[in-house]
Amino acid sequence: MTPTITVDIGTTSIKLCAFDGDGSLLAAHRADTPTMTDGVGAVYDVAVLLAEIRGFVDGLDAATRRSVQRVAIAGVGESGGLVAPDLTLMSPMILWHDHRGAGLLAPLSDDDRARVYAVTGLPVNANYALSKVAWALGHADGDTDQALWLNVSEYVAARLTGRRWAEPSLASRTMALDLGTRRWSREVCALLRVDPGVFPILRPAAQGVAMDPETAREWGLDEVTVHVAGHDHMVGGVGADLQPGEMLDSTGTTEGILTLLDRPRRDAATAATRVAGGLACDGERYTLFASIPTGGSAFATLRTLLDREAADLVALVADAHRAWLAGDVDLDRLPLVLPRFRGGPPPEKDASARGAIAGIQTDTTSLELVLACFLGMVREFVDTWALFDRPLDRVKVIGPASANPLWLQLKADALGVPVSAAGFPEIVSRGAQALAHGVRLPWSASRPHDVQPDPRRTALIAAWGERTAARWDHLKRMPS
Repeated sequence: MTPTITVDIGTTSIKLCAFDGDGSLLAAHRADTPTMTDGVGAVYDVAVLLAEIRGFVDGLDAATRRSVQRVAIAGVGESGGLVAPDLTLMSPMILWHDHRGAGLLAPLSDDDRARVYAVTGLPVNANYALSKVAWALGHADGDTDQALWLNVSEYVAARLTGRRWAEPSLASRTMALDLGTRRWSREVCALLRVDPGVFPILRPAAQGVAMDPETAREWGLDEVTVHVAGHDHMVGGVGADLQPGEMLDSTGTTEGILTLLDRPRRDAATAATRVAGGLACDGERYTLFASIPTGGSAFATLRTLLDREAADLVALVADAHRAWLAGDVDLDRLPLVLPRFRGGPPPEKDASARGAIAGIQTDTTSLELVLACFLGMVREFVDTWALFDRPLDRVKVIGPASANPLWLQLKADALGVPVSAAGFPEIVSRGAQALAHGVRLPWSASRPHDVQPDPRRTALIAAWGERTAARWDHLKRMPS
C-alpha cells in the first residue's frame, strides 16, 4: 500500500485519518458531522464538511502531505443530492434518515413492493435514496437534464477530482440498482417516474480518479488518486477481513449487522424479513445487512435517564459486568427494556418506534437498569440476526462496543459463539485504505481480543427469554 488519507463520513461524526504505506496510523481527527435543516428535513452543510477535510490535510506536516498518494472516502449509505456538471448542488445534500420522499412511496402496491425487493434486494423504505431522488427532481431549481445523484462520499470525491461517479456498495443502497445485473433498474426507477440516467456510472473502490491538479496544489499534495471506498459498514467488513460464516457487528450511533453471500437473496421469504441485500465493496460477493437504530447512542440515553456523568456510567457498566461474570445477577429481578430509543429494526423498520421499560420495582437499582438495557439491546440484536437465517461461527465487533466488556460478554453468551473485538479504533478507515489498493488486511492486524461464551450463562439467557417472551412480544407490538 501507499500513504493514504481516509475520510469516514458517519451519522454523527467525521473520522479523518492519515496512514503510512504499512497501514500504521500517523494522524487522526474526529469532528461532528456538519448538518442543518433546510426547512424540510436534515441536510449536510457541505461547505463545513469540505472545510473539515481541508483543515485536516493542512494540519499534517509537509512531509506527510507530500507522501500521500491516495485519498479514500467512505460514508453512510443512503444520503445524497443532485449534482450539476459544474459540481454545484441542484438540491440539498440530504441525510440518510431524512424521509422527505416518503409520500412518493405511499402509492406503491404490494406487488410493486415485492417487485422492488426482487430486483434491488431492498424493502421499500424512505431511507433509501430513490424517493429522495424523486423528491429532489420535483423540487430542483433549473434544468436537471445533466444532473447526477451522488452520495455524500461520491460528492466529496467529485469536488476533489471534477468527475462524477458512483461506487457499487453505495449504489446498492439507492433502491435503484438491479443486484443481478449490477445496472440501474429502469423498471424500479419508473415506479417513481425517475429516469435512471440521473444515476452515474459505477466505479469500484480500487479504481480511483486523479485529483484535480489545481486542488492538489492548493492542498499541498502531489499526484494523488481519489477513491470512493463505499458504504461505511461494508468498508468496515473489509477492514475486519470478514469471511463467510462470520457476522460483522459494526457499532456506532446505530448498530449494523452484516454478513457475506456468494449470491443475492431476493426471494419472498427474505423479503418478508426486510433485511437489506447489497453489493460487497470488493470482489463479486453480496451482502445481507440490517441496521438497528439504537447502538452506541444508548449510552447517551442512559446518561440522561439516570442523570449520570460519563465516568459514573462507565463505572456502573463495569460493576454490571463484574456481577454478570460472578453469577450475581438475578435475571428475574431485572426490568425488561425494549431499547428502541431511535426507532425499530427489521422486520418492522419503524422509524417512529420508541423504547419501553416494563417490570420496574420499588427497589430496582441503577445497576440493574443498566444491565437490563444492555441485555435488551442484545436481545434485539439476536432477534435481528435470526432474520438472516445463516450459520454463525464468529462475531467480529468494530466501533465503540469493542471497548464495552459487558456488551461483548452478553453478546457472546446470548449467541453462544465467540465474539472477537477490534483493538484498533478505526477499522472503517483501515478498510478504506485497503480498498483503495485492492488488498485485504488480516484481522490480526486489528489487535483483536476474543470473548468466549459461557454455556451456563447461555442457558440462563435462553430460559429467561422463554419466561419473558410474552411480555417482550407485547412491548414490540405497542403502537408507536
